[in-house]
Amino acid sequence: MRPVALVNRHPQLRLDRRGLLAALHALDTHFIPTPSLKRRAAGSVVPPGELSLVFLTDPALAQLHADFLQDPSPTDVITFSGDPGVGWAGEICISVDAALRHCRAGSRRQVRPQDFAAELTLYVVHGWLHLAGYDDLEPAKKRAMRRAEAKALALLRRHDAMPKFALKPAA
Repeated sequence: MRPVALVNRHPQLRLDRRGLLAALHALDTHFIPTPSLKRRAAGSVVPPGELSLVFLTDPALAQLHADFLQDPSPTDVITFSGDPGVGWAGEICISVDAALRHCRAGSRRQVRPQDFAAELTLYVVHGWLHLAGYDDLEPAKKRAMRRAEAKALALLRRHDAMPKFALKPAA
């Protein structure tokens, strides 16, 4: 298994570390890319080395968005490519608030834990796919990204590797 650094900077998130590591291992081991992307010698389509995942609030991720991409608006995921030459695969920064917002959209009901966990897992997968070489800035590439996300989530379900993220009660 690749080394993984997990950082939780969101006050309400209960991070399922074991489940998240199992999901990343399943993706690294079993995900088969589209023909245009090649597996690396180590097996994964993501570059070798340590992978960092950081779970943030909307304001914290918006600040990164402004600092590194000159766009101060909120976003759900930002992925930074690493440098395999120094043993770093990359970093995926995720807005927990964006997942909550998505789960609450269109209703006034409480957030269902399984919906929240699935949405946050989708954001992890999305960032992982960016490191694998997928892009979503053009319509055709965005469609390929969505297909790859669905394929990756199905893989995680088949391998019983969906993290069980949860929320702490609001303070």
